[in-house]
Amino acid sequence: MAAAAQSHERAHIEVHDLTMGYGGYVVQRDLNFRVDRGEIFVIMGDRGSGKSSPLRHMIGLRRPQQGDVLYSGASFWSATDEQRERLKRSFGVAYQGGALWSSMTLAENVSLPLEQYTELSEPEIREVAAFKLALVGLAGFEDFYPSEISGGMLKRAGVARAMALDPEVLLFDEPSAGLDPISSRRLDDLLLELRSSLGITIVVVTHELASIFAIADSAVFLSGEVHAQLAVGNPQELRDTSHDPRVRNFLNRGEHP
Repeated sequence: MAAAAQSHERAHIEVHDLTMGYGGYVVQRDLNFRVDRGEIFVIMGDRGSGKSSPLRHMIGLRRPQQGDVLYSGASFWSATDEQRERLKRSFGVAYQGGALWSSMTLAENVSLPLEQYTELSEPEIREVAAFKLALVGLAGFEDFYPSEISGGMLKRAGVARAMALDPEVLLFDEPSAGLDPISSRRLDDLLLELRSSLGITIVVVTHELASIFAIADSAVFLSGEVHAQLAVGNPQELRDTSHDPRVRNFLNRGEHP
C-alpha cells in the first residue's frame, strides 16, 4: 500500500499535538497523525464525533489552540500570512455540498481559482477547466449549471474545481453525504483513480464504512471525547485487532468486506 511504500520518507502532512476548541471550550486535545505522500487517509468517526474539526484546522479555517499542521515539513500555523497562502495553493478542498456557485456553469466554477491565481488567458482557462471536468467524468457538461445535474455529478464537479490549480493534496469533507450507494461507489472509484494516475495525497472525512474500507490506506478514529484519538492505522487491521471496543464496534457495523 501507499503507506508502506512511503513510511521511510518525511510525511506529506503531519498533525502535531493539535488542540481544538472555541473560546474556553475544548473540542479535542492532543491529536496526532501523519499522512504519507500518495496515501488516501481517512478521518473517521460517528456523526457528531468532531471529525470535521481537524480538517478545518488543516485548511486554515480555524487556528488551533495548541499544536501545528506541517505540509512537507513546513509549519502551517507558524508561517507568515504570505507563506500560509502559498501553502494553501498546494491543496484543494471539496466541501460536503459541492459549494458551487449556482449562477455559474460548471466550467465557470472550475475557472474561478484559475482566474484568481494564474495569468492564463481566457481560452487557456477554458481549456484547463474542460480538462479538469473530463478528469472527473464530466466531459461535455462544461456549460451545464449545478441545478441541471445530479447530486453525484455535483460532487464530481466540486472535485474538478478543487483540482483546478493542480494541488498536491485533496481534502474532502463527507464526500458521500446524500449520495445513493451507486453514486457513492463511483465517487470512491474516482478518488482511487486520481490517486493512482496523479499521485495526489487525499484526506477524507467520513463515517461511511463502505467508503472507508474501499479507499483508506490509513485512518484515525475519533470518538467525540476531549481526548478523541482512539486509534490510527489501516481500517481493516483496526477492525480485526483493535483492543478498544469503540473502534471495533464502529468498524464492524453492518456489512463489510
